[in-house]
Amino acid sequence: MNNHVSSKPSTMKLKHTINPILLYFIHFLISLYTVLTYIPFYFFSESRQEKSNQIKAKPVNSKPDSAYRSVNSLDGLASVLYPGCDTLDKVFTYAKNKFKNKRLLGTREVLNEEDELQPNGKIFKKVILGHYNWLSYEDVFIRAFNFGSGLQKLGQKPKTNIAIFCETRAEWMIAAQACFMHNFQLVTLYATLGGPAIVHGLNETEVTNIITSKELLQTKLKDIVSLVPCLRHIITVDGKPPTWSEFPKGVIVHTMAAVQALGAKASMENQPCSKPLPSDIAVIMYTSGSTGLPKGVMISHSNIIAGITGMAERIPELGEEDVYIGYLPLAHVLELSAELVCLSHGCRIGYSSPQTLADQSSKIKKGSKGDTSMLKPTLMAAVPEIMDRIYKNVMNKVNEMSSFQRNLFILAYNYKMEQISKGRSTPLCNSFVFRKVRSLLGGNIRLLLCGGAPLSAATQRFMNICFCCPVGQGYGLTESAGAGTITEVWDYNTGRVGAPLVCCEIKLKNWEEGGYFNTDKPHPRGEILIGGQNVTLGYYKNEAKTKADFFEDENGQRWLCTGDIGEFDPDGCLKIIDRKKDLVKLQAGEYVSLGKVEAALKNLPLVDNICAYANSYHSYVIGFVVPNQKELTELARKKGLKGTWEELCNSCEMENEVLKVLSEAAISASLEKFEIPVKIRLSPEPWTPETGLVTDAFKLKRKELKTHYQADIERMYGRK
Repeated sequence: MNNHVSSKPSTMKLKHTINPILLYFIHFLISLYTVLTYIPFYFFSESRQEKSNQIKAKPVNSKPDSAYRSVNSLDGLASVLYPGCDTLDKVFTYAKNKFKNKRLLGTREVLNEEDELQPNGKIFKKVILGHYNWLSYEDVFIRAFNFGSGLQKLGQKPKTNIAIFCETRAEWMIAAQACFMHNFQLVTLYATLGGPAIVHGLNETEVTNIITSKELLQTKLKDIVSLVPCLRHIITVDGKPPTWSEFPKGVIVHTMAAVQALGAKASMENQPCSKPLPSDIAVIMYTSGSTGLPKGVMISHSNIIAGITGMAERIPELGEEDVYIGYLPLAHVLELSAELVCLSHGCRIGYSSPQTLADQSSKIKKGSKGDTSMLKPTLMAAVPEIMDRIYKNVMNKVNEMSSFQRNLFILAYNYKMEQISKGRSTPLCNSFVFRKVRSLLGGNIRLLLCGGAPLSAATQRFMNICFCCPVGQGYGLTESAGAGTITEVWDYNTGRVGAPLVCCEIKLKNWEEGGYFNTDKPHPRGEILIGGQNVTLGYYKNEAKTKADFFEDENGQRWLCTGDIGEFDPDGCLKIIDRKKDLVKLQAGEYVSLGKVEAALKNLPLVDNICAYANSYHSYVIGFVVPNQKELTELARKKGLKGTWEELCNSCEMENEVLKVLSEAAISASLEKFEIPVKIRLSPEPWTPETGLVTDAFKLKRKELKTHYQADIERMYGRK
């Protein structure tokens, strides 16, 4: 269960070590300053608190299972950004005509690469990067159109699949726009996928052409090309790699520039271009599944446009002054949607990577600038893992400060937390205390959008305070084109994901097995169902799964059954409180099937029973194990450990020895690294129906097990 609690400021304050008399005097000065600044604030500003307390969504009728809609879309759901722009090629044409010579996509020039020897003997590649080089809206449009025409010359037909397996970069977006213009169905695959998953996606979609980079061709594709019989053309976005004799006959490698040149020639000959319909598939996006093989989600042009229409409405004053930094995988619906929102509103998109994001990033040579310092973005999307990393790094530096500096930071932090909770701003703290922290992301960030997994209350509040900007938490799935909810920029509550976007509505369906009902008091609870034009067409070549997760109502509206359990607050904002499935997304975005982990380990002689546990706030799996008494006693004897049964089960040394056995078995069972439990708790008591931890059929009761082992969960994950 993922419990989100809107934490009170007092529970998240930092502790200081200031003399009580001096502290009393400081508090007097702070109170005096607060009173003096509150007077002009009261007369000249609308309170953030007043806005935060406003109703944000309402049920459309009085029935318990009524759908909730944003107060801005009660009379009808939004589906298009601009009148008449009902396909992605029309949206880009509109943006190109409106922002013609404005800068759109930026890439930093690589000035130098060096190998740097680390203290542990490893060699890291470090880069020195120059300024951003920019392509205008017109430049990108021409390159995309020519690339699409070139692909057509290579035999790509409208409404057929073409794959992109590439890092996030300008060429990715150019290739995507080319496909949207020519009605090619773009199959997206994560650059981090393993060989079997890549082969599955390419073969299931029967692609003949794949767009990739030199590095991925050499490190990932080279070894599996022979397993993809339909493949005919490989297009590298960054120059031609060496030719390999082991490539199967009939597979030709092209550069993106060569295909664009081919397309430019075809354009001169007025080659016809097939335009998409709103209902045509734009993207087949492969996402992780519980079986280990990814599922392809079919997303139409109208799905994506509805989704980005809803997202854009939650970003106030979005326009030509905004700069977005793109570094998350474009094969993920969060990043693709965010960039399409920016592209359609005249924003600049500067490309980056997690390894070059900041001055301290792993690939940036010491003394040179990271991408945020050079780009100075105003908008940024992030996953909780990255925000948690920033939080830990800053707090480590705070702990290394002198006593005076540390206490000054803590006083300012706690003061600002109090003011934020009252809906007020703190210009002096922002300018003098948090300016240096804010500069880590360039200094100009006005909105951080967090998605992909829940963000902890402590990290969300830290980002609010130190980066002096709102953090918009979002909830959406690939199956809903990434759209569902996003918090309002002026809502500083934690632990919620906001009200439904204007493009969709959300209802709660009773889940009797879990004990969640839309008639629950004080707040309705149940499985989250998302309805609207953003709800996708289903899973590629998987009708059974599509029928299980999607349905159409009597009005012809499409609905998605998310499998997540939600609760509506009185103001119409949603909280995610549980998961219906045992498929859990870790903090970094990997999916873990808890049942799969348990199945791989429960047959070990050492294990009588096992329950794997994970949640989206952390990056690893833990486990509760009922060990076999005979096997554990024998293992203890071999390792020279003595004690009673309870003492052995409570021994850290014994936990580590059992963990080694589990890890070896997990590797033998071909579990991924992120699926292998990192910490365990040995239970001296067996789980029986009488204990309430398993059913009469000895199936695990996850909710009860979590409650029973709550203290151990906190110990194994560590309290934040």
